[in-house]
Amino acid sequence: MELQLIEIYIPINRLDAFLTEIKEFHVIEKWHTKISEQEELVKILIKKKHTEEILDFLEVNDQGQEEVRALLYNISTYVPRVEPENEEENEADAEEHQKEITRASRHELYNVVHSSSTTSINYLWMLVLSAVVATAGIVKDSAAIVIGAMVIAPLIGPFTALAFAATLGDYKLMKSSVLTCLYGLAIPVAIAIIFGFIFPLPINSDEFLARTNIGLMDIVVALAAGTAGAMSFAKRVSEALVGVMVSVALLPPAVVLGMMLGAFEFQQALTPFILLFVNISAILCSAILVFWSSGIQPINWSEIQVANTSKTYSLIAVSFVIVILAILIYIIQF
Repeated sequence: MELQLIEIYIPINRLDAFLTEIKEFHVIEKWHTKISEQEELVKILIKKKHTEEILDFLEVNDQGQEEVRALLYNISTYVPRVEPENEEENEADAEEHQKEITRASRHELYNVVHSSSTTSINYLWMLVLSAVVATAGIVKDSAAIVIGAMVIAPLIGPFTALAFAATLGDYKLMKSSVLTCLYGLAIPVAIAIIFGFIFPLPINSDEFLARTNIGLMDIVVALAAGTAGAMSFAKRVSEALVGVMVSVALLPPAVVLGMMLGAFEFQQALTPFILLFVNISAILCSAILVFWSSGIQPINWSEIQVANTSKTYSLIAVSFVIVILAILIYIIQF
């Protein structure tokens, strides 16, 4: 059972009403302490799956009141251990856990997404290093080196952030995510162009040739990568290994595309370009579907309408691109 602790700093004159209001929620334990003449600290222990209800309540009822502040903590253990009140409740929790995608609250995810959607010096350096390593691995035909490049490539963050922003209809976050995604692709392509201009194309490298052959199975792999990336993000588990799978679909095709452009092989560059484009579309499509199905949405009615429009059009757009490119891939194969 995953538990979280919410600390709420609230004016004393709001305390009694607040304690009455939270009785409607699934609170395991609550404490409150007077910290000044004007303010009380309320601590609420709650199951992770119910955290978003409390945070939504605070966001709606205390909107614009800066004196109400909340902090969220993950709890690794709690003594005494929290047990279901009866066997029926235990069975109901187990059945619900099997059916639903357990995820962090929208507020928690938004904070992580916001940091992933911005470009930082660390992000740029990791891109440069991963691009150099991936290019070297493809030239040397070393799968181990290529996999190492995928481990350090920070590509899962911005593409997941873009899908999350499309699901919420947050166009400001979407714009920031798009720019970060473009950096994530432009830098590896630019570095590979330099390699392709200076060195001959590694036409005997299996790692190179693998990205010049494209098939419908590549779409399946990209869809699986996007789904795994979005689910790991929503559950707030380690994204390191899942990030490798996302980078598999993005980094090597970008590098091969850049090398072909640097060698002025524009006609042959069409295949890795199509592969990269279809992988991007498939990752975004599956990630939007995961966020949509897990119930991530705003709470205000007007924002919900914007979010519904945004995720519907985004899903239609990327699905259309996937279908068109799938037809093109079929034609290329035959």
